[in-house]
Amino acid sequence: MKFTQSKHSTLTIRQISKGEIWIGDEKITENVILFRDEVKRDIGLIGSADLNERMIENLVVKQPEIIIFGCGFKPIIPPQNLIFFLARKGIGFECMDTRAACRTFNILISEDRDAAAILILN
Repeated sequence: MKFTQSKHSTLTIRQISKGEIWIGDEKITENVILFRDEVKRDIGLIGSADLNERMIENLVVKQPEIIIFGCGFKPIIPPQNLIFFLARKGIGFECMDTRAACRTFNILISEDRDAAAILILN
């Protein structure tokens, strides 16, 4: 059996709880957007209801293959027009609670996939 050392991004999400997230060794207490190599703060997103095409356009520029939306700790149905907007751009979109979104993001980047995550922490 061959063993290989697993590479972890410095952006690996280590812990999540309501109001805070640990990315690597850094504690963050605001909603964030994650790419495999970048954390964006001050994203102007207070809650799930603020998610719209204009806000997503900043993500589309980086052309991730999928965007994971961690909608907080209560499930929501994302706006249909947003899903269609991303589909037309060839970008997948998944909406789930923030804990599941963090797990999914970690798995995708560990598989060397080009993923982005929008994470609501409240």
